[in-house]
Amino acid sequence: MAATADRPTRVASDLFDSAVVEAAKENRSAKQQLEHWARVGKSVCARQTASRHRVEAALAGVLPVEHLSDDEGIVFDSEVQSRLDTRLRTTNLGVVLAARGVTTVALNEQGELTEYRPDGTSASV
Repeated sequence: MAATADRPTRVASDLFDSAVVEAAKENRSAKQQLEHWARVGKSVCARQTASRHRVEAALAGVLPVEHLSDDEGIVFDSEVQSRLDTRLRTTNLGVVLAARGVTTVALNEQGELTEYRPDGTSASV
């Protein structure tokens, strides 16, 4: 069987930085560390055990988190952290808040403090 070639991909910089640190401890490259984490995560997610179903129920809000075992709680916390990290990277809070009628203040592209209003206008602060 022929070996498959690697495919270029982008990885969140914070995850890559963590992989560099952990890889040094494990005598791996950052790429090898990311692959290791991905394989472990894939294996954990693929296991359809009673514990996995309980974690999924807690994530769905059907099972109270305090009913999880310590090990299930670790998986639950990891899932929540991963989802939060993804949501934070992909959500434009300014757009979300503007839709709710909230004025925000942030740095513009020139590094100037700017007020962004829900009607789409903005002004330097």
